[in-house]
Amino acid sequence: MGSHFRSYVWDPVLIISQIILMQCIYYSFLGLWLAGVDGLVHTSRSLDQIFSYEVLGFSTTQGRLSMMAFILNSLTCALGLWFFIRRGKQCLDFTVTVHFFHVIGCWIYNTHLKAALSWWLVNVACMALMAVIGEYLCMRTELRAIPVNTAPKSNL
Repeated sequence: MGSHFRSYVWDPVLIISQIILMQCIYYSFLGLWLAGVDGLVHTSRSLDQIFSYEVLGFSTTQGRLSMMAFILNSLTCALGLWFFIRRGKQCLDFTVTVHFFHVIGCWIYNTHLKAALSWWLVNVACMALMAVIGEYLCMRTELRAIPVNTAPKSNL
């Protein structure tokens, strides 16, 4: 059997380390974006901004700015997918994994799973943005032309 182009070898240590890395990127950049929002509105920082269901809402300025921070975070996480995952086929998997662990974290923090429509809409929109933009960036890199040197070799 010949060699396969980009043959995939199942490496659980690599996959787990990439999951941990993407979670770190998600929460660290979300914290930075929320700190920027807090600087604009002059509000106090708390874990409620990341994990509470009530913070994300359309009715208040703080809620809309928090939504903006979550959306900007999905764009930076898409860059993380492009920079560290580098496979278009795996972008959706890592995106769903990151948001799944975020939902679990919110569930543990709030002690219940709430049906707040604005929270679910923001998270689904962020999941879609992160997956689509990350996959687009990875596919552009994967489909880049491979340069082939056709010049004759003179130093044999």
